[in-house]
Amino acid sequence: MAVSPKPLRKAALHGSAATPRRARRMSAAQAEAFLRALAAANPTPKTELAFSDPYTLLVAVALSAQATDVSVNRATVGLFAAAPDPAAMVALGEEGVAAHIRTIGLWRTKAKNVVALSAQLLERHAGQVPNDRAALEALPGVGRKTANVVLSVAFGEAAMAVDTHIFRLGNRTGLAPGKTVRAVEDLLMARCPPELIGPAHHWLILHGRYVCKARAPECWRCVAMAFCNYTDKVLAPLSPPGATREAAAGGQ
Repeated sequence: MAVSPKPLRKAALHGSAATPRRARRMSAAQAEAFLRALAAANPTPKTELAFSDPYTLLVAVALSAQATDVSVNRATVGLFAAAPDPAAMVALGEEGVAAHIRTIGLWRTKAKNVVALSAQLLERHAGQVPNDRAALEALPGVGRKTANVVLSVAFGEAAMAVDTHIFRLGNRTGLAPGKTVRAVEDLLMARCPPELIGPAHHWLILHGRYVCKARAPECWRCVAMAFCNYTDKVLAPLSPPGATREAAAGGQ
């Protein structure tokens, strides 16, 4: 007797963080139209991380790895009040930093890195955040994504930070499909009109966070749906668990 295959869970259907669904690559015209649709809906996008200068931006982005912007902002209110610059952060020390960021994932490692990168800024850069990729990536706990955010947001450089949201969105929509974060970044940089590179990171991360979500994309809310190549679009809200059963019971 043949056994019917089990239906895919919705999360599996739409991919995962490690293996997102990969749509057919958009044409250059589609890609530009997709980005300009996001631009029209949000003309002045900005990061959701709270910061006041390049240093606090650098620290906030370093703390945001595997943590939400909301949780980082809660933690940095007290941290930046106690240590608004590299000298104060070094004086606060690892235990002092840790006391402020215990609610964030990987807080022990992050506390160590924040103090170490602050010390390195004092030793090598006169306490200033360098406007240089190699120098930024040489700082403890700072990788390419963090460097890209700082270069773009703090210094207005043409850089594209690719996080899990953008990696998923680039593949799922066909905007910039790639097997690695760097492949997605390079394709986005090549396809994005120069005047849109700066805000594009914000459009894409916000779109991935609030519309093209990991578990299931909310395509019915997407202003750029007409240009998207994803074949399993979700065109209406999914019924919450038990909703169908309750509706049926109510009709009896």
